[in-house]
Amino acid sequence: MLQFSIQRVRSMRRLSPSIFGIAKCHFSTAVEPSSRHGKSIRVPNLIGGSFVDSHSSDTIDVINPATQEVVSKVPLTTKEEFNSAVAAAKEAFPSWRNTPITTRQRIMFKLQDLIRKNMDKLALNITTEQGKTLKDAQGDVFRGLEVVEHACGMATLQMGEYVANVSNGIDTYSIREPLGVCAGICPFNFPAMIPLWMFPVAVTCGNTFVLKPSEKDPGASMILAELAMEAGLPNGVLNIVHGSTDTVNAICDDEHIRAVSFVGSNTAGMHIYSRASASGKRVQSNMGAKNHGIVMPDANIDATLNALVAAGFGAAGQRCMALSTVVFVGDSKFWEEKLVERAKALKVSAGTDPEADLGPVISVQAKERVCKLVQSGVESGARILLDGRTIKVPGYEQGNFVGPTILADVTADMECYKEEIFGPVLICMQADSLDEAINIVNRNKYGNGAAIFTSSGIAARKFQTEIEAGQVGINVPIPVPLPFFSFTGSKASFAGDLNFYGKAGVQFFTQIKTITQQWKDLPSGAGVSLAMPTSQKS
Repeated sequence: MLQFSIQRVRSMRRLSPSIFGIAKCHFSTAVEPSSRHGKSIRVPNLIGGSFVDSHSSDTIDVINPATQEVVSKVPLTTKEEFNSAVAAAKEAFPSWRNTPITTRQRIMFKLQDLIRKNMDKLALNITTEQGKTLKDAQGDVFRGLEVVEHACGMATLQMGEYVANVSNGIDTYSIREPLGVCAGICPFNFPAMIPLWMFPVAVTCGNTFVLKPSEKDPGASMILAELAMEAGLPNGVLNIVHGSTDTVNAICDDEHIRAVSFVGSNTAGMHIYSRASASGKRVQSNMGAKNHGIVMPDANIDATLNALVAAGFGAAGQRCMALSTVVFVGDSKFWEEKLVERAKALKVSAGTDPEADLGPVISVQAKERVCKLVQSGVESGARILLDGRTIKVPGYEQGNFVGPTILADVTADMECYKEEIFGPVLICMQADSLDEAINIVNRNKYGNGAAIFTSSGIAARKFQTEIEAGQVGINVPIPVPLPFFSFTGSKASFAGDLNFYGKAGVQFFTQIKTITQQWKDLPSGAGVSLAMPTSQKS
């Protein structure tokens, strides 16, 4: 199921979009390994409205993290193919920018309907390639879908400003215009949500787009692209290329690309921000995080424990807004015991298991890194309250599984605290007062999000005022805003001036043009004045 014909891909260089028809379930989203078919499926590029098999012989395996089976192969897009994708986007731009905004909105209305109808197929693909549970994969799609829904109101979001008679007979107004060709570079942890943060806003503003999905799980982007074309997106408005460092650098360097959106690690993010900015591009770069939750003594016990467990271990901790660090104000022993009790009750299994609470991490290397950081904490003096490093899942013995892990007595100088672990590991720290807890959070270099759990309005208000994080939760563990606000990470978690989606997202993908017009009868024989024009009457 959900696989396209390998023979047709091998024999045809330019593929009709219908080959990837979702209704026929042809795309490479199967839970069955491609090895059963004798050959591995190659993921195509999307260039100028056609799915095109790359000429590249260099590929990266897309591996099911629960089984280690190869799902598909991602060719490294050649320089010529990349240039063709950018050229297709550039060619499509003049017509697309002049397409009425109401028409562009209707395509988004259709796209959101198609995404809803294909929610299960998208979720299955995400679970197969990325590993998260089916329920979590559906949430991945839905949070992206909300951005598509918001883009359906672009006519209002893109409105300019007007002032009549700024001077005698002179009016001034501003409009928001698209930039041109834009690009997006996506991470592995949200294969549907992050692409949907990017291209729907960009193209509804009138831009064209080149998307580079993560080489670890490109399937969801390919399905979304086909749905966008089915919704009516013209050829060349959305293009997809694949690869690794060379493709990323090509996006940063290409003179025709005006803006770059990125979500991922700090190392990659700062490289992209620096390189793309140096070539004159706008850049928004969402990067790493170390999100803290402060637990006050008066916090609701049951609700807080549920929040900490869900936010710390959900998606196997592979969220940039995962609540990975807990700071207990006062005695922590009671909380630690209850946390261990609830974490032990979680089921670790393949994402396709309907009873699974968390699946594997993305790769063997990711598991090794998680385990290494946990061990560094133990060697530095942390107490390990729950150790999930040696967990084995029956039937999935080769999977990249890490069970819920809890470290206590962690201090700010430990590597396990300073680094983003990106796994199902919850770090516990202690503070004697709210002031001390806030200082711990603020000293950390990251600033994606922070939360407090309390019954005190006074404590909550102090926290929201003094905390140095872009997204603040009060009794909310993962305070990611809905799309009518913006995702507002800060400090080392974000580089750029304009954040993702919401008003900031629209501003990022548009530029302001200001028009001053004069329509009045001018007296003859007034002569020429070389003085600075002002609104003052002489």
